[in-house]
Amino acid sequence: MLDWTDRHCRYFHRLLSSQTLLYTEMVTTGAIIHGKGDFLAYNEEEHPLALQLGGSNPVDLARCAKLAQERGYDEINLNVGCPSDRVQNGRFGACLMAEPELVAQCVAAMKAVVDIPVTVKTRIGIDDQDSYEFLIHFVTVVSEQGGCEQFTIHARKAWLSGLSPKENREIPPLDYPRAYQLKQDFPQLTIAVNGGVKSLAEAKEHLQHLDGVMIGREAYQSPYLLAEVDQQIFGLDTPVKKRSQVVQEMYPYIEQQLAQGSYLGHITRHMLGLFQNMPGARQWRRHISENAHKAGAGIEVVEQALAKIPYQELDV
Repeated sequence: MLDWTDRHCRYFHRLLSSQTLLYTEMVTTGAIIHGKGDFLAYNEEEHPLALQLGGSNPVDLARCAKLAQERGYDEINLNVGCPSDRVQNGRFGACLMAEPELVAQCVAAMKAVVDIPVTVKTRIGIDDQDSYEFLIHFVTVVSEQGGCEQFTIHARKAWLSGLSPKENREIPPLDYPRAYQLKQDFPQLTIAVNGGVKSLAEAKEHLQHLDGVMIGREAYQSPYLLAEVDQQIFGLDTPVKKRSQVVQEMYPYIEQQLAQGSYLGHITRHMLGLFQNMPGARQWRRHISENAHKAGAGIEVVEQALAKIPYQELDV
């Protein structure tokens, strides 16, 4: 999720779940190869971690995949699902569903230079090309010609023109049965679903039919959703962390990052939803939002925000 799941966000989410596979923002091959910053930077604590790549040039994608493996990433995920104009203009994202042979070449090129899994995230269709046969053709070509063994299916089609990225996440109807059918027709493939999942109960229902579930915006807006993933999904016999514990476990990281020149607001913006629907949540969000951006803001801003949560709620 562009501008959302950066390394600060992922460190925070990892404190909530030790097992969940985390994904980077979509990073373009151009940014990695030609950008001035280090677009592959992450915290070692984030593992297991997948790099989500955007691109359509097999040579460039292979170069970036090799760099990512050398840096220690656990998976490469090719984004064939993002519908934004900016992405289309770069000839990657959802528009690539219309070019399954090219996607297969991209996957094959990456698989030839890395040992870690190379996966594809896609939609169920684009524009008027939204039949199940269209999806089957895409998966068949990319799996057989490209060697892709794992697909994450965003269970909505994408309109490449006429809808904003936000509208493309809300207006096209969800069609989970289509993802279920895909797994039945391709039992040898690993199929996960994405789109509209708002609870672990829903995730567990999908897992009755599929191999995995990707949760994006709900996990960002209500991150405490992740707090019981290890227990409910992965079966770990470990205590569920309290919200206050997660905040306090962020303190050393925040202080470390501030010492390295990061701004407090760049870290705490990802924590705003931690107390969602809890007493004191509004005061928590407001205090951080009003103070974290100020010059010299430090850990005391978060401590003061935490103090605004009613004491009895800190143990929930």
